[in-house]
Amino acid sequence: MARDPRVLVFIGIKDTVVALDERTGDEIWRNNVRAGGFVYVMWDGKSVYATSAGEVWRLDPETGNIIWHNELKGLGRGLASIATTRAAGSPSGIQLPAVAVQQAAQAAAAAAAAS
Repeated sequence: MARDPRVLVFIGIKDTVVALDERTGDEIWRNNVRAGGFVYVMWDGKSVYATSAGEVWRLDPETGNIIWHNELKGLGRGLASIATTRAAGSPSGIQLPAVAVQQAAQAAAAAAAAS
């Protein structure tokens, strides 16, 4: 029997981003984003983004490794929001298994409805 794909939950707390297994609550990875206090986290279907104290990071969702970091110099140290032009779950290269499974199920349902 095939194992269900792992679904991750991303948490921003106290200068840190943590990924938890959605089913068990087990910690998969954590990465300190060295800023100050509140960490806002966003998933866009491909990447995890975090912002804290006026800085922004792109993290690999599978490992938590920092892909890039921008200090947004000259913009202050306040709260920031994040958005991307990528629609969550859109075809965008490498995807977590849960996203790929969801897309396959949606495609199968659409094909069945069309026939």
